Amino acid sequence: MALQAGIVGLPNVGKSTLFNAVSISAKAQASNYRFCTIDPNVGLVDVPDNRLNKLAELVQPDKVIPTQIEIVDIAGLVRGASKGEGLGNKFLGNIREVDAIIHVIRCFEDENILREEGSINPVDDKEIIDTELQLKDLESIEKKIQRTEKQARIDPKLKVELDVLVQCKAHLEKGRSIRELSLSKEDKMAIADLFLLTDKPVLYVANVDEASMHSGNAYSAALAKAIQAENAEMIVMNNSIEAQIAELEQPEDKALFMEEYGMKQPALDRLIHSAYKLLNLYTYFTAGVQEVRAWTIHQGWKAPQAAGVIHTDFEKGFIKAEVIGYDDFVHYRSEAACREAGKLRIEGKEYIVKDGDVMHFRFNV
Repeated sequence: MALQAGIVGLPNVGKSTLFNAVSISAKAQASNYRFCTIDPNVGLVDVPDNRLNKLAELVQPDKVIPTQIEIVDIAGLVRGASKGEGLGNKFLGNIREVDAIIHVIRCFEDENILREEGSINPVDDKEIIDTELQLKDLESIEKKIQRTEKQARIDPKLKVELDVLVQCKAHLEKGRSIRELSLSKEDKMAIADLFLLTDKPVLYVANVDEASMHSGNAYSAALAKAIQAENAEMIVMNNSIEAQIAELEQPEDKALFMEEYGMKQPALDRLIHSAYKLLNLYTYFTAGVQEVRAWTIHQGWKAPQAAGVIHTDFEKGFIKAEVIGYDDFVHYRSEAACREAGKLRIEGKEYIVKDGDVMHFRFNV
């Protein structure tokens, strides 16, 4: 189950440069003209996790397999996209399919990089895209209201659904995104079939100049203030530096490069971890001599659901799970030692998997 995050933003803000930095299976052409990325490029990036490395060190398996995130680099949006301007309809269709949005915003000055919207203004850039997505969502909501109004006359139960739709319409008309509207799980059922663009979780990337990569600048500070009311994350990074790090093949070369720039870790690691946090994702591990592997699940999933990530048969025929806490595994240094110390637990179908659990599933074929 790979998380799919779409990289969006106005033209020439550093979207494709970021994609090049994170992708291990595809490269987007990063050039200085609009619509450089016409079809969405898709790449996979390993999720960095020191826990996986530690387990591999202890188990010494034949293979080590991290979990991955799927990154989609989507063509640059322009003002008027909701009405079909530029690649608007294609853009909006592509973004509708992703689980989360990585919104890259330009927070740097560079006269050599074209900008069609005038002087650098990250808050204005954010609002341009927000407006286009809100207008498209408003269109979807209004169409469903028309259908539901007729049906509600016959089925009174649909009155509740109609009330939610009207509430969403009013919110969008105020220039607000649906993710800022505190809807209950029950209320969200009324709009679930619409896959609203402004209901998706957002991670903002403030793409700053090299001098501001550690502390940010006035542009990134303005952006941070503008998103305070949203259910969103923001990280400050220099996409060009990250792309250069990604191009280095040897770990020692990467370490020297980061030391030169005063970096303890690539900002890309923070980006991926922030995306996980945004979507309430957890990682559990399987650890054996053949492979040590990380698996992604949603927070709150029970053991059978977690087993199903490996194979649907595991979920269908689930019997029980053998579970060792990550800290216990590291402390006792092996599954056998954990078992002997009483740290291996047998859990049933109602067990809620914890982040970092080391698990082995028993199931009927």
